[in-house]
Amino acid sequence: MLPLDPHDLSAQATAGEGRGAEAASPRCFKLIIAYDGTEFFGWQRQSAARTVQATLEDALAELTGAPKVHLLASSRTDTGVHAMAQCATFRSTHWKAPAQNLTLAVNTRLPPDVMVRSACEVPMSFNPIRDACGKRYRYTVYASRVLNPIGRRQAWWVKKLLDVEAMRAGAEVLLGQHDFTSFQTTGSPRISTVRTVRAIDIQCQPYMDGQCITLEIEADGFLYNMVRNIVGTLVHVGRGRKSASWVVDVLAAGDRKLAGQTAPAHGLCLWEIYFEAPDTRRLELKSVAIK
Repeated sequence: MLPLDPHDLSAQATAGEGRGAEAASPRCFKLIIAYDGTEFFGWQRQSAARTVQATLEDALAELTGAPKVHLLASSRTDTGVHAMAQCATFRSTHWKAPAQNLTLAVNTRLPPDVMVRSACEVPMSFNPIRDACGKRYRYTVYASRVLNPIGRRQAWWVKKLLDVEAMRAGAEVLLGQHDFTSFQTTGSPRISTVRTVRAIDIQCQPYMDGQCITLEIEADGFLYNMVRNIVGTLVHVGRGRKSASWVVDVLAAGDRKLAGQTAPAHGLCLWEIYFEAPDTRRLELKSVAIK
């Protein structure tokens, strides 16, 4: 059997437009999307800036022949932030082919820094924001006196080796349900600042002339810049500027000015979004030390 040609899929899907298209029932499609956020001004469409949402919506409109496509995403990532598994939905009466055919077809219309990894049809009631029950972010730090030019767009360069065990000890303080006001960027009020952090997994391995450190943080939800502020605080501990016990005081204070710096956006990646209740592993509130 010959492989599917994405251009043929597009033609197949749009064939028959004008023959009962108006009477077609709307369908809801769920997309899993990966992107390098370096050249994007975040997810959300803006009038005069290149964004992930606008790039995808324009490609889908061209593909389906719809006058306009609107994507609803689980997370509105900031300028420079990456994603491995962003989730977004759109509704359409124009796409006639099976949902999975969307993946190849739309990717032919996208630039190389954003790709649809998968597509499926979901109930019209599905909402990627309301139905999400948790998210996991990964933050990458490269600690060395010498810059790593290869990974400079996906990792925060810290010019000193870090005490990873101290960072793990500080991370333990943040596990469980707390008021994370100290880790929310000011000017972004929420109804509640209480969140439950299910896991903070910190891994470290030698890389080039230093350490490659990844911090994966999973919670039932996040405040604005919460992950980047947690990372900045833990790196402060790793540098030896504060002890791990200082994180207790920061958390209790409810004051953003007492925490560490906001880590740069380019080290952050939206890693996974959960739509089912956490399994037993994710309910174990402990920081995992990888030897």
